[in-house]
Amino acid sequence: MKFNVLSSKFCFLFLTFTLTFLFVSNSYAAHPLITDDTGTQGKGKSQLEVNGEYSNDNGNTITEISATFSAGIRDNIDFVITVPYQFLRTKDEAGHKTSENGISDMTIEMKWRFYEKDGLSLALKPGIIFSTGDADKGLGDGKNSYSLFFITTKEMEPFTFHVNLGYIKNRKELRDIWHYSLAVEYKVTKPLRIVANVGGETNPDWNSHVHPLFLLGGVIYSVSENFDIDFGVKTGLNKAEADYTLLAGIMLRF
Repeated sequence: MKFNVLSSKFCFLFLTFTLTFLFVSNSYAAHPLITDDTGTQGKGKSQLEVNGEYSNDNGNTITEISATFSAGIRDNIDFVITVPYQFLRTKDEAGHKTSENGISDMTIEMKWRFYEKDGLSLALKPGIIFSTGDADKGLGDGKNSYSLFFITTKEMEPFTFHVNLGYIKNRKELRDIWHYSLAVEYKVTKPLRIVANVGGETNPDWNSHVHPLFLLGGVIYSVSENFDIDFGVKTGLNKAEADYTLLAGIMLRF
């Protein structure tokens, strides 16, 4: 019975996010990559991503559905808003299970590509993280925060490389987070790309000296010029990262 209720909620939220953003009015490396790219939509154009992720770490699971809407303010500047919804399932040492679900922390970002020449482009992406999730339920940090990412993309057909260096300001009782990651795309055919991603970031727990490291592989398939679907698998390279994460999403451009 609980499964049916959760499944219904999952479907309802997925459809709600999709329909909401479809009626609101080219970023090309995309989900399932963690590493961002320097691509922007172009002035007057927009993009919707609806993504799902399922993470398992020693039996504790997080299922997240997120909607990301990007709008081109100028040819090289995007406004980006992301709204995530999470389902948390945890168990203690005695085996007792608990579950929570709800909106997590929302982010608003601006991506500015300030350099582009000979296949090399550079961008900055500052953002604000709003504490819209219930921190007492583990759905958010409980405090507004901010972030800044430096993004590099280099095109070398049939390969495209992306590098991210980022900083996320955390709550006072947690460490600030430094992020570093590298992604590569290989264009197999015009509609099909194989992607790989590796990276890590600071463990926010002051008591841990092991920082999460991940490895990811996946595919992106362009059904049409303005519609992509993707799938990926991410695995932890150490105990600080989740054992595995399954990722899938769709991308629509307008």
